Amino acid sequence: MWSQLQLTPESAIPLYRQLFERIRDRILLGDLPDGARIPATRELAGLIGLNRTTVSAAYELLERQGLIRGHVGRGSFVERPARVAAPVESQIAIQTQFPPTPSGIISFATSRPAAELFPMEECSRTIAEVATGADLGRILQLGSPLGYEPLRDYLRHQMRAAGTLGPSDDLLMTSGCQQAQDLLIRTLVQPGELVMMEDPVYPGLREALQRAGARLAGVPVTAEGLDLDEASRILQRERIKLIFVTPTFQNPTGATLPQAARADLIRLAAQHGATIVENDVYSALRYEGEPIPSIKQTSPGEVIQLGSFSKIAFPGLRVGWILAPRHVIDSCAAGKQWMDLHSDHLSQAVLLQFARTGRLEAHTRRVVAAGAEKLAAALSACADHLPEGTGFTRPAGGMNIWVRLPHPLDASALLRHAEEQGVSYLPGRYFAIGRGEPGSLRLSFAGLEASRIREGISILGALFTQELRRERQGGYGRQATAIV
Repeated sequence: MWSQLQLTPESAIPLYRQLFERIRDRILLGDLPDGARIPATRELAGLIGLNRTTVSAAYELLERQGLIRGHVGRGSFVERPARVAAPVESQIAIQTQFPPTPSGIISFATSRPAAELFPMEECSRTIAEVATGADLGRILQLGSPLGYEPLRDYLRHQMRAAGTLGPSDDLLMTSGCQQAQDLLIRTLVQPGELVMMEDPVYPGLREALQRAGARLAGVPVTAEGLDLDEASRILQRERIKLIFVTPTFQNPTGATLPQAARADLIRLAAQHGATIVENDVYSALRYEGEPIPSIKQTSPGEVIQLGSFSKIAFPGLRVGWILAPRHVIDSCAAGKQWMDLHSDHLSQAVLLQFARTGRLEAHTRRVVAAGAEKLAAALSACADHLPEGTGFTRPAGGMNIWVRLPHPLDASALLRHAEEQGVSYLPGRYFAIGRGEPGSLRLSFAGLEASRIREGISILGALFTQELRRERQGGYGRQATAIV
């Protein structure tokens, strides 16, 4: 079969990328079963008439995406991933956002605000004010796909004061940040185009891109955000259209890209003709230190920014937005028209009134104060209870901590045992673009009280420590049926 791989030299897609895709498809379709040996780079280069460097580049991509693994002295072998079909991806995405949580369990699985912090009296008063206001008739009528104009005016004023609204920018309201991402992808991404993003990444973005037929270039996330060295290497050899990034308190890792690195990313994108899409939904949740200017603030021109009220107010109201150059907004508005005409006016009007009255600012202060206490509890509990050799991020805000357990612990295999002891989390595989790290997991702390955070991480720490001891003693870890 190897000599029959058909490549197209005249295509705009580089040969190594074509070779990668041909082999990837054979693996995912089952033509190359798990454990099958693939030819050495020199051997395959001779079979299909390519330069050995081209084959090596294709193999590097295959290994980065967890499809093959090289063994010194033995060669490279297929390592067929468990996630290969769209229905499975859909199930994973749904479980990631709405994981089943048995009653009484301490769940670190969902990245959302704490419901007990919702100011119910202020919310009820706000809804009543909107419902009895003079603008109710317009709120209940059909409107523009761009969104509820009074809220757009309010946000533009805020953005102009913050330096994020460029002279050619406009704003489109969406049903949350998830729809903002999906709408942008439907508008700007064609099947087969290569899009760069963080790895690990928010799975809703990965799912939307895969459904659009995009090819994904995952860039590792370090303790200081996107790995710009790797991003630069990819940009030098690939044609990238969009770069999706969450530079402040990234989901799932909590990492923040430093200001100097943001400037470097802007320079790289401009140099290679790529457009940055900045997800800025977490920046208001800073618990310590000085705010870092967003990428959009640093370069208001062609940068696209996504925002939402979901992390600081009421996620159930589903109000987000796209801030982008006017030509992008015009295209998205056309797509929005055919998608759902426009986002719900009543939710937008309620949040506008909540903001205008100063209630949003007061609520944000309470959320930030509570978040600081919860983050401190999570970090101290991780330091006190997780086994020696565990690494974890130390964000200054946001909702998530990324944990890397010591080898050979597998976070997916241990999840069932954790749930049996009353604690849940999300293994890192839910967020992976490539191979992923078996020992990685996300702890989302924002929805829990500090005491429950400490209790839950203490339980996890005892479980992980016990399993690590058994693994290293060579007993329990050898019994494959014990952890499935």
